[in-house]
Amino acid sequence: MKLTQKNTLKGFTLVELLVVIAIIAALAAMATPVILKQKKKADMTEAVNNAKQIFYLMIEFDGDFGEFPSDASAADIDTTGTGVTLGTSTSNDYFKQFIAGGYTKSEEIFYAKSTITKKPDNVLKGDALEAGECGFAYVANQSTSVNSGRPLVMAPMEESGEFFNPDPYDNKAVVLRIDGSVKQLRVNQAKKAVLTGADTLFDTGEDTVWGSDGYESGNLKKALPK
Repeated sequence: MKLTQKNTLKGFTLVELLVVIAIIAALAAMATPVILKQKKKADMTEAVNNAKQIFYLMIEFDGDFGEFPSDASAADIDTTGTGVTLGTSTSNDYFKQFIAGGYTKSEEIFYAKSTITKKPDNVLKGDALEAGECGFAYVANQSTSVNSGRPLVMAPMEESGEFFNPDPYDNKAVVLRIDGSVKQLRVNQAKKAVLTGADTLFDTGEDTVWGSDGYESGNLKKALPK
């Protein structure tokens, strides 16, 4: 008599598949906050590194013009053949002075992740640093002769006032100071960058980084949003 072997293999039941899917979904839900936090940290690290690169340009520019990019230097730079139009309204305008003056051939160092930015295309003729390609705000018309703790370049700032967007860098602000140091400051619930205690970055008065000269809000130039 010939024996036959029956196929005893069987697949997952519907209930078993649902259990596996539920486990995978639960693991994904637990991992997502960690992944997002690490992504924000990486974005902040990129902003810190780019701020440092901008400072090197600032120092070289200051050596040539005796000041950082300003209203006056915008009129002194020869833009012939560059197709770059300079202005004095946004941080994009002031940072274009680096491009028009031949200090850099890359837009990427002006990028800082925020809700108003997009990745630069490195097109330097005419459309240099167009809307969204710069993520840093800039406090214009300063020099190395003022308080070294003053902010020079910052991210990620909102489009109005001295307020920071707390989301891109997990409640942190990246601030390049005139002394070349880059600080990662906590952003409080009022969207202000905190220095120490209750003191914030744009507080004014004799005992602040702005000193007796005060702070002129008109010098704060925001990035042009996309």
